Formats: sequence, structure tokens, C-alpha cells
Amino acid sequence: MRSISTSPSLLAAPAALFLIVFMLVPVGLMIYVSSLERGAFGGVAWGSHTGIAYEKLLFERDLTGQISFNSDYIAIILRSLRLAAITTAITLVLGIPTALYMASLPPRHAAFMLFLVTVPFWTNLLVRNFAWILILRNGGPLDSALAATGILTPPLDILYTPLATGIGLTYSFLPFMILPIYVALERIDKRLIEAAFDLGADRWRVLSRVVLPLAAPGIAAGAILVFVPCLGAYVSPELLGGGKSLMIGNLIQAQFGASRNWPFGAALALVLLLVLLLSLILVARIKRREQAAS
Repeated sequence: MRSISTSPSLLAAPAALFLIVFMLVPVGLMIYVSSLERGAFGGVAWGSHTGIAYEKLLFERDLTGQISFNSDYIAIILRSLRLAAITTAITLVLGIPTALYMASLPPRHAAFMLFLVTVPFWTNLLVRNFAWILILRNGGPLDSALAATGILTPPLDILYTPLATGIGLTYSFLPFMILPIYVALERIDKRLIEAAFDLGADRWRVLSRVVLPLAAPGIAAGAILVFVPCLGAYVSPELLGGGKSLMIGNLIQAQFGASRNWPFGAALALVLLLVLLLSLILVARIKRREQAAS
């Protein structure tokens, strides 16, 4: 039987075609749209190029044409970065103990815990955020529970605040932190942990010097899987924030929706993409330095 020889470039062709069609072409289209002028009735004026969309990120013009600095959009980008970073930190604090507990269970019990972690994926994200509206609203279950315990005096007025947005983001993306860490912990050779205990290390030293360093790839993957979609989140800020904690995802939607300012929306999308790329490059450099140091 004659063997079929294939070149590496031919094997990589399907993946390259996928990236070109579904990544490079859309990004190129967004770059082109961002360079166009807004149409008289919204949309774009095809063939009329300008840099007003990028100018609007930092400056605004009054009726007389005078330019002044405008920090509103920078504040929204910084708020998005802050909420994404806080959400990543909270999910990390909650995810590591949960994954450690799951990894310490027998396979049957660990499978059941894995099932519980993935249960939220069975329900639409929109429905889950509407459920949080019912929980966090004044007079809701949270208010009633705190009133019954006497811890705080309701109403708490949590709904439509950055705190409510943070709660929704943490709940939505927590499984994305738990699962990669759990997979990394499952791959650790248990003999290394036993050897650390035999050498006299206590539980804290085994955790800090053996378990967590070996689980670092899973922790880094979880942080990326939480931070990247959280930065461009739309549903939780829209429903739980009520427009009071506007994030860049909501701003982009508003430009392509009600405002019909497609060039500015495309420019914002490119800024979001640039921020994500810079974040990933920073994480890669930190990881490379840690590997070099070790």
C-alpha cells in the first residue's frame, strides 16, 4: 500500500484558512471601518476616510470646532480593566481552594463536583443574570436573609451598582477559573507531594513550594480565560449595572446600536483588542521570566 506524504504547510492549511477567514478578515474590516467617516444618518460613508473616530477617544469638538480633552472614554476603559482585574483576583481566590478540594477527592466524588461546577453552563447567561436581579433587588432574598439575621438593615441598594456588576461577573466566570486549575492539579505526580512530606515539609510549604508552582500553567490559563472575556463583558454590566457602571463592551454595543456611529465603535473594538493583546504579551513575558529564574 502506497503511503501518502504530506508537507507541513499542507497540514497547516486548514488552520491557516480558518484564521484568515474568521480572524484576519474581520479585524481588517474593523480597521477599514474605523478609518471611515460616519454617515449622515448613521453607519459609514464608504470611501470617505478620516481619523475622527480615533480623535474622539481622547478629544471632543464643540460647535465652533474647538478641540478639548475628554477623559470619559478613558475612564470607561480603566473601569473595565479594574473590574476585569478584580473579578480575576476574586475568582482566583475562590477557584484555587475549590480546585484543591476537588483534586483531593476520590474519582467518583470529584466527577460529581465537576458536574456541579459545570451546571451553570446548562443555563443561558442572560437567564442567570436575570436571576441575580431578583436576588440583589431591594426586598429580594438577600435583603430578607440579612434582615432576618440582623447583620445589616435593608435595603442594601446593591442592584445597579459596580458591586452588583462584580458579583455577576464573578459568578459568570468562576467555572473558567476552577476547571483549568483542577486539570493542572490532576496532572501533578502525587509522588512529588509524598516526597515533600517525607522530607519534613508541612502542608503550607507543600502547597506553596510544590503544588502551586506545578499548577501555575493552569492558574495562568484560568486567569486568561477570566480576564479576557470579562474585559469585553456586556450582559452583566448591562443588566446588573443598569448603565451606571458602563464597560467598554456596553460602549461598543451602543455605538453599533443606538448611536449608529460605526467608525467609533470599530475604533473602540480595536482598542479593546489592543488592550487584550498587550495583557497577553505581559503575561507571556512574566511567565518567561519565571521560567528563566527557575
